[in-house]
Amino acid sequence: MKTHDISGVFCAAATPFAEDGSPDHAAFAHHCHALIEEGCDGIALLGTTGEANSLGLWERQDLLDRVIEAGIAPSRLLPGTAQTSVTDTVALTRHAVEAGVRAVVLLPPFYYKGVSDEGLFRAYAETIDRVADDRLRVILYHIPQMSGVAISQQLIARLQAAYPGIVVGVKDSSGDLDNMRRTIAECPDCAVMAGADPLMLPLLQSGGAGCITASSNLVASDLRVVFDGWEDPTREAEVAAAQACINAWRELSNAYVQLPTVKAMLARRRGWDGWTRVRPPFVELDDEERASVWAQMEELEHEGAA
Repeated sequence: MKTHDISGVFCAAATPFAEDGSPDHAAFAHHCHALIEEGCDGIALLGTTGEANSLGLWERQDLLDRVIEAGIAPSRLLPGTAQTSVTDTVALTRHAVEAGVRAVVLLPPFYYKGVSDEGLFRAYAETIDRVADDRLRVILYHIPQMSGVAISQQLIARLQAAYPGIVVGVKDSSGDLDNMRRTIAECPDCAVMAGADPLMLPLLQSGGAGCITASSNLVASDLRVVFDGWEDPTREAEVAAAQACINAWRELSNAYVQLPTVKAMLARRRGWDGWTRVRPPFVELDDEERASVWAQMEELEHEGAA
């Protein structure tokens, strides 16, 4: 397995909200500490699962500052810092780099559709050039079903050639394992991270670097088993059992709209109903939906304990 600068199990962490709709910093810090104890190498905060695009710039900066103040080492953090405007992306990215984070995760500018690789290259290049900090490490974020803008292997290779040691990886949330394998083949110095939990194992077997996933809010310990044990033939049964658990929990998280479902599941897991709160345009699960998810969680927990 190729060694990458960034590899392992990273949680695309959900963001808890207080009754007034503001980010709940204490609950978030508690969640991050728990995730690390459960097996995560780090936290990819302020991404899709973190409702980052429903937060203002100052809220995003404050959440990062406060979780570091709460004792999460910045070297464990991969914050999303992309905006549709390069100017705002530079502001968020510079703030994150100065805070000492391990890397930032950058969506492409996602409002305009049908843009060329040349345009995307210029947007990423301007961001990197304006941040102008040798500590910057960038993970590109490929999620075309949400952003409407794909990141091609040609663009990745061009950015890595122009910014060696800075553009270090890609989070591929397309769900397309063949696309991830093409990236590994065509961009061998790129750390390819799966954005869907069930795909981490086949990606590792193809030379990938790990995962940044939503369900790791709930199955970090099982992902840890897979990441640590997938190459060890004596752990084959243990890895298979962990993978089956990952798949079942991922399936449940998609029972309804994923993000409100993950937060309903976290409410039960962390013992705090406030986890169910979401920001518009999301809507929380209704009582019947939440009860169904919680009942299925209980079944999965019993199966795991058996």
